[in-house]
Amino acid sequence: MRDATPNPKLGADSAAFVKPSTAGEALAEVLRRHTAVGSLWRAEGERIRCVACGHRCLIGAGRSGICRVRFNLDGQLRVPFGYVAGLQCDPVEKKPFYHVHPGSDALTFGMMGCDFHCSYCQNWVTSQALRDDAALAPIQTITPQQLVGTGRRLHARLVVSSYNEPLITAEWAVAVFGEAKKAGLDCAFVSNGNATPEVLDFLRPWIVAYKIDLKGFDDKRYRTLGGTLAHVTESIRLVHERGLWLEVVTLVVPGFNDSEAELRQIAQFLVSISRDIPWHVTAFHKEHKMTDAPNTTAVQLIRTAEIGAAEGLRFVYAGNAPGQVGPWENTYCPNCREKLIDRFGYLVREYKLTPDGKCPSCRTPIPGIWPPTGALGVTIGESMSDYYSRLPRGVKVN
Repeated sequence: MRDATPNPKLGADSAAFVKPSTAGEALAEVLRRHTAVGSLWRAEGERIRCVACGHRCLIGAGRSGICRVRFNLDGQLRVPFGYVAGLQCDPVEKKPFYHVHPGSDALTFGMMGCDFHCSYCQNWVTSQALRDDAALAPIQTITPQQLVGTGRRLHARLVVSSYNEPLITAEWAVAVFGEAKKAGLDCAFVSNGNATPEVLDFLRPWIVAYKIDLKGFDDKRYRTLGGTLAHVTESIRLVHERGLWLEVVTLVVPGFNDSEAELRQIAQFLVSISRDIPWHVTAFHKEHKMTDAPNTTAVQLIRTAEIGAAEGLRFVYAGNAPGQVGPWENTYCPNCREKLIDRFGYLVREYKLTPDGKCPSCRTPIPGIWPPTGALGVTIGESMSDYYSRLPRGVKVN
């Protein structure tokens, strides 16, 4: 395993850092003051092996991992702790989870940094803040108790770690999830899927659902994003084996991963794990450093969804094009084809599942995490103006 990339070196007293020469280095210096000793590491000689993500960085004294937010200080791994760089309460469908408490709100938090460097990242202002001087978001110090209290005040049903790559901030996420679980809230992870068995075992007691971005099925192109296809496909297997509810998302990027052959390979791989894994195919919009590729059309999303269904996936969804993708926003019974959940974007317009998660017509069990007394938070017939007025909303923490 290669050495991790260096950040500003520690001084002789193991606390003072060299004067930053870039905005990224200045931010790194600030973030180092919001850290704690991590759990996901082990000593290997005079260096530290981090096991929070698939890179498994071997980190020498005074150096940081590829993510640039986990670093070796005095022979211990310091990890992000005690702040957020993004905090919103919005529908769980936005994550996207379509089979987890439909119509409910999720308090979603994120920090800084990522172990990938995707040129089209939709959350680059936080994920790439340590690599790109144009990317910067304010941070807010907060405790797990304050964060969960905010979620309860806003009537959230779930607490979700997202925005940056949450694997590299897993210790903070677990501290938050522990408080959320005590408050009766479910927790979930939204990740690029560059996981390890160690981090999944660390998270498993605290979360019920895990969303993974499967960004394509070509290893060479995956490496241009900072990862490998094998790590992500293995993470999908490992998450499913651990009994966590899993949903997979592919952002369809024209000219990058949208060939019929590659899309069919993705669907075939998911079928080999489970036909019940929901596959969300979503539209690319020009963002960050990828501005040459055209935006994905609704026609392309529909074509991709049809490929997934033809390959045998029972729940395929075309997202972020409300009202433009026909039936591909809705959930149907795979047995009798009854429409069970009618959606417009993140709005649930109709919900028919029984309290025990079955089709009301043929009693086929529908896999997912369903509210025991019906759809929590679903507002049937909500006006479009009311719907859009609540998406997304920022959070003020008292």
